[in-house]
Amino acid sequence: MLDKIKKLIENPLQEENISVVDVYMENENGVKNLVIVIDKMPYVDIETCVIATNIINPILDKENLIEDSYVLDVCSKGGE
Repeated sequence: MLDKIKKLIENPLQEENISVVDVYMENENGVKNLVIVIDKMPYVDIETCVIATNIINPILDKENLIEDSYVLDVCSKGGE
């Protein structure tokens, strides 16, 4: 499922020069989080995360791949 999500969002994000670094699920205090890690040159700022979220949300809603409720967390890969 996670690979399918990654494939669905990669091209639409790439149109905004945003790349998908990783997609994974984590469980935090009983809440499922779908974490999508993104990158963009020269950096990812909050606006980039908002743009990515606005692209990703309708795709996930349309495809309905995750049956349980979850929180979408779009974040940068951070410094290395």
